[in-house]
Amino acid sequence: MIRREDIKKIGPYLYEIPASHRGDMRVPARIYADEEILEDTLGDRSLEQLINTATLPGTVRYTLAMPDIHQGYGFPIGGVAATRLPDGVISPGGIGYDINCGVRVLASNLTKDEVMPYIRNLVESMYRHVPSGLGAGGLKVSVAELDEVATRGGKWVVDKGYVPKEDLERTEEFGHIPGADPSKVSNHAKDRGRQQLGSLGSGNHFLEIDEIEEIYWPEAAEAFGLNQGHIAVQIHCGSRGYGHQVCTDYVRSMQGSLKKYGIELPDRELVCVPFNSPEGQSYFAAMACAANFAFANRLRIAHGIRQAFEEVLSSKIPGWELHSVYDIAHNIGKLEEHEVDGKKVKVCVHRKGATRAFGPGFEGLPKEYQPLGQPVLVPGSMGTHSFILAGTEGSMKMTFGSTCHGAGRTMSRAEAKRKIHGKELEKQLETQGIAVKAGSWAGLAEEAPFAYKDVERVTDIVDKAGIARKVAKLRPIGVMKG
Repeated sequence: MIRREDIKKIGPYLYEIPASHRGDMRVPARIYADEEILEDTLGDRSLEQLINTATLPGTVRYTLAMPDIHQGYGFPIGGVAATRLPDGVISPGGIGYDINCGVRVLASNLTKDEVMPYIRNLVESMYRHVPSGLGAGGLKVSVAELDEVATRGGKWVVDKGYVPKEDLERTEEFGHIPGADPSKVSNHAKDRGRQQLGSLGSGNHFLEIDEIEEIYWPEAAEAFGLNQGHIAVQIHCGSRGYGHQVCTDYVRSMQGSLKKYGIELPDRELVCVPFNSPEGQSYFAAMACAANFAFANRLRIAHGIRQAFEEVLSSKIPGWELHSVYDIAHNIGKLEEHEVDGKKVKVCVHRKGATRAFGPGFEGLPKEYQPLGQPVLVPGSMGTHSFILAGTEGSMKMTFGSTCHGAGRTMSRAEAKRKIHGKELEKQLETQGIAVKAGSWAGLAEEAPFAYKDVERVTDIVDKAGIARKVAKLRPIGVMKG
């Protein structure tokens, strides 16, 4: 059991549990927080899980947690760990079951005042054009087509004519993780994924129409195409059943490999293998397939949203079109170079409920973004604000180019449902001027705003700590949930 006195404050918003805290820790464990958030983390196992990640073979510098930290599977959600290649480990629990769950933001020249008379129609139209719900169907593709999606990612969606090439250019890794090999994905995963491309799913996944309420950094906002008082749309979802099954399959199969590689773990949920092992290579190839599926999924959903806006607004408001701001993953493992002990080292960065936040000068961004840093998309919780930030030089130096991904849960889904009925929550949101469409009352109640931390507090911490810079604040006016 970790106590507050075990945690040292080493910066205004940075705390550390030293490697000496426990004999099996290889590196310190750090958390970005303030005193209130730090105190809250002592109420679940998230800090214990963070300490456990510091025991993984090959881990370098320190493991990290963002201020949206909460308990997860093996790793805490909000966790970041980098393992040295080629023989440092890769852990499915450090990436998560919803591989490449992430966010895409579209923006527009539409003003809130123009859109509000049609907001209910827009939400209803999105519900028709974007399949949602547990197991809900999307495009029905053959296994061969699915393998092509898994290999090519967002390029497949562009080539099919669903979205413009600009959408792909404004996507992390341009919508494609290299190294994908569909032969490493089980038939069961493929069966689950074949009818889910372009679908939202359930749980915390959502579509949201927002007003850009405040601009903090005008230069970046202009480059990102964000204007105060205008409308933006968020897409929050991942790789659906395809990615979940990939994680399930490899968590199960890797359990038998621990003894083979002499790996001892404080928690079997941290199951891992050396990256360069046959098992590690197979998992990474399958994970890349799921990540590519997720990029394609959000792009295909963007097509459905544009169909909804065209259906409702094209005869009423000129200039209704939506352009992409960016698309970013927050459950993923990436091969990157970062500075370790004064040298550039190739590592596998596990980001679980954490977002890549590369700073100015990164060549993997659209040219208009490179002087500013990568857009960081931080959704709120239905009735709260969301934020768009930008990566910084500080994140590259301090967090392996990472920052927060959202608000972070403080309450279980079951507890949220005990506290409020979905119908009552809908009424509350409607009184706030938010049009809501949900697939079920239970699903809506699970995601009640009070079940999450204060996202403004979370983004303030990462901004003040220098690992992301606030660009814009968004306020919801329409929400669709599966």
